[in-house]
Amino acid sequence: MAEFRAADWQTYRMEWKKPHDAVEPLENEIRVVDAALAGMLNAGLITGVDYDGEKFLAHRRAVRENFDIPWTAITPRMQRLLYAINAVHRPPVLVAVGIFCGNTFISNAGAAAGPGKCYDAERLVGIEIKPEEADRARRNVQSIDTEGRAEIVAADGMQWLKDFDGGIDLLYLDADGPKGKGKSIYMDLLEAALHALKPASLVIAHNSINSASDLADYLAFVRGENFASSINMFLDDQGIEVSRMP
Repeated sequence: MAEFRAADWQTYRMEWKKPHDAVEPLENEIRVVDAALAGMLNAGLITGVDYDGEKFLAHRRAVRENFDIPWTAITPRMQRLLYAINAVHRPPVLVAVGIFCGNTFISNAGAAAGPGKCYDAERLVGIEIKPEEADRARRNVQSIDTEGRAEIVAADGMQWLKDFDGGIDLLYLDADGPKGKGKSIYMDLLEAALHALKPASLVIAHNSINSASDLADYLAFVRGENFASSINMFLDDQGIEVSRMP
């Protein structure tokens, strides 16, 4: 199993209700994310590591000034890494499932929408099952996406993925299943999306560390012969698993 571990991933902490507070010096955040991208490059998941740091900071400022975020587990490191992955991979079609207030979605989509935009995407879709949170996410995203490039859908992500008749270049998973299913729903969501995933597309699963037991089936699947490569990223106590289709 490929993995990247920041030396301080176990002690690096943010207050979930203070998402914009600095957790560490900016230069350290950049150093950790650069090392994480290098780890992904070495594992064959991405083809480069360069992204525009100033555009990312413009994205971060816009989110800080405009988004209504009750709480989030997306740390500053993770925000930067998700933006950077999308800025490097440049997925024409991005689909994010389980976006809550839109912060997780825009951390990905911000590379193609808003002041952090560095490439043109064909479609950016954020899916949230709770209508009131989908409405909040829509307001948040529209506050910085003045060109209207992103769309927020209030829907069951499982059914949406099954019905989708296009291709997906990057799939981001951060949903919780009903009736105690929790993060184990990732496997169901992935199976629903497999028909749409393109060759060399990326799948990113949040909570690969703190919910590893719930994700056992999912992690075994993406680390097996079904995917070309997969890496567990220990940037913080949540983590992401990034997997690449053959």
